[in-house]
Amino acid sequence: QVQLVESGGGLVQAGGSLRLSCAASGRTFRDYAMGWFRQAPGKEREFVAALNWGGGSVYYTDYTDSVKRRFTASRDNAKNTVYLQMNNLTPEDTAVYYCAASRAVKLTTTNVDYWGQGTQVTVSS
Repeated sequence: QVQLVESGGGLVQAGGSLRLSCAASGRTFRDYAMGWFRQAPGKEREFVAALNWGGGSVYYTDYTDSVKRRFTASRDNAKNTVYLQMNNLTPEDTAVYYCAASRAVKLTTTNVDYWGQGTQVTVSS
């Protein structure tokens, strides 16, 4: 069983930055693909970023096109924590952001095993 707790959301002006954190419980954290999804009002939950397990201590990042070169996902296995650094935010990034974990090698929308409770990110214009 893995529990995920997000933090770091809030209100920011367009062009600003936020860093989300996701603290995970469980002794096998390093073996999970971890990532972030978001859901805007009236829209479906969508993939944002992932840190997919490449074996051992190797992880590969993957991003949806709209956040490439603005968002950076990272993980600290010693702290059982994943991060999402979000720069140059726009109003279109406004959503509830969810941390996710998967036993699969690669995190996708359909293979999430655990979800966090979500943290609100609001970007004003």
